[in-house]
Amino acid sequence: MARDWSAQSWRAKPIQQVPDYPNPDRLRAVEAELAALPPLVFAGEARRLRKSLAQVADGKAFLLQGGDCAESFAEFGANTIRDTFRVILQMAVVLTYGAACPVVKVGRMAGQFAKPRSAPMEEIDGVSLPSYRGDMVNGMEFEADTRRPDPDRLLRVYHQSAATLNLLRAFAQGGYADLFQMHRWTLDFVKGSPQANRYEDMANRITESLGFMEACGLTGDSVPQLRETEFYTAHEALLLNYEEALTREDSTQPGEHYSTTAHMLWVGDRTRQRDGAHIEYLRGIRNPIGLKAGPSMTEDELLRLIDVLDPNNDPGRLTVIARMGADAVESHLAPLARATKREGRKVVWACDPMHGNTVKASSGFKTRSVDRILKEVRGFFAVHHAEGTHAGGVHFEMTGRDVTECIGGAQAITEARLGDRYHTHCDPRLNANQALELAFLIAEGLKQERNLGKLAPPGLAAVS
Repeated sequence: MARDWSAQSWRAKPIQQVPDYPNPDRLRAVEAELAALPPLVFAGEARRLRKSLAQVADGKAFLLQGGDCAESFAEFGANTIRDTFRVILQMAVVLTYGAACPVVKVGRMAGQFAKPRSAPMEEIDGVSLPSYRGDMVNGMEFEADTRRPDPDRLLRVYHQSAATLNLLRAFAQGGYADLFQMHRWTLDFVKGSPQANRYEDMANRITESLGFMEACGLTGDSVPQLRETEFYTAHEALLLNYEEALTREDSTQPGEHYSTTAHMLWVGDRTRQRDGAHIEYLRGIRNPIGLKAGPSMTEDELLRLIDVLDPNNDPGRLTVIARMGADAVESHLAPLARATKREGRKVVWACDPMHGNTVKASSGFKTRSVDRILKEVRGFFAVHHAEGTHAGGVHFEMTGRDVTECIGGAQAITEARLGDRYHTHCDPRLNANQALELAFLIAEGLKQERNLGKLAPPGLAAVS
């Protein structure tokens, strides 16, 4: 365990992005209730993810991280969970087949309910109310009662996350991820699109290979990887009182503590102060950790943060998630990648091409351009190719719903169409068509990287 650390030690540090609860007594009661509840995930699962991420750090696998910008209470349902899971499965198959590379799948699910905000208050028509910070804190409607931070929402997040994890485990291990069923993963609204047709062609080729393997006696019963998959969850560690209440010491390895809210947690670009509360909490837990790195991140700052979060240089412990913007990725990422290579730091490098490319359309909707997202991904690959480092993964905000929130792509969604199905509770998300389109393009980049010898040959690995 990190020296002089406890699950509560963050409380003595300066903290950013915390709500001002009007009823501290009720908040303490909720924290005590959460502390008595069972864990949502288990230490052994987090260790397995860490081991898989070590393969990514070594250039032997690729990280696919995706899901909602901010989960909501209103959109909660089995179909919503299933559809996002289906898209991630499709993307993983595309990446694995196209690049002959194992894919580690991590969903922004079962805990991504809180969002940092640029200002604590929002003003409309002269009325000022607390900013919406995600359903974990308050409601989206611009009303005084709804915007008041409510600690009971923490309990609702716990129970919704438990139900989501239960369903995800059933999908991943219960046969839904069976490669023999991969033709059934395509969502109805995607069918007939160029991406769906391309996916079907690829699925047909895989099915032919599976038929040959089945004839040789290699079935889902004899090779479980053909019908099961590992699927993990992650979210931003923003509300540390929630994380603290669900921190547990591993009974099999005394002295090691894990957040049991998710397999992986990350710290955002707004809360990564080296002497701040969020870094203090994350340095002591044994989960895999993500660190968002925006254009303001310097080489010195990054190396100092790595020293705090991953002092033992343990592969799989730390993922640096670059979110630079399409125009800044090459100039800002290159010195960071160069510094970590020079210092021998074994981090996973992932690309978040969403947050640096958010703009406001003339209609007033926040949106992101698929072309700009793709430009940042290409720049990310170009930097790592030039620096001799490994482009280890991508981190998307996406949904299985038929939304019109990001412009462009093969569907040619225009600014005028943003209002057709704009449902996000925070930032714009890729829909299934756009996500699948990007998966094919990234697979080409991985294939080129592999042909150049940057990806090590994988062993036998599940592609679902």
